[in-house]
Amino acid sequence: MKEKKKHNVFVDGPISPEFIANSIAKHSTKTEIGAHDIFLGQVRKDEIEGKDVVAINYEAYQEMADELFHEIREAAFVKYNLVCMHIYHSLGVVKAGEICLFVFVSSKHRKEAFEACQDIVEQIKAMTPIWGKELFEDDSFVWKENQV
Repeated sequence: MKEKKKHNVFVDGPISPEFIANSIAKHSTKTEIGAHDIFLGQVRKDEIEGKDVVAINYEAYQEMADELFHEIREAAFVKYNLVCMHIYHSLGVVKAGEICLFVFVSSKHRKEAFEACQDIVEQIKAMTPIWGKELFEDDSFVWKENQV
């Protein structure tokens, strides 16, 4: 299989609903696709030690993250029968309620799409050097701990 070109997955700030809708709409001409699966990661307004999280400021070691995202993509194309895949992750401040991760996979059949999307999201959380500072209203913060 031919290796796919590397894509920049990072977006400054939140991923807008319009961006997501446009990404979906562009696939209507790809008639070999029979199924899509989408994961949208949204910033939660968690309460930590009595304070509400109002946003997360995402930072990354971008060069390493880009390489790992590429490896995750390539492995998914080999493991699953995918037609198309898109991954976008926010950098910078994303407010509670806004989207910070968008994973969009397409295949001929739903089973591959479901399995690939879940696998990709789990690998992103486990492998990529992306960190989040959970920001509070009083301008204090804590470093986010990823949940499994």
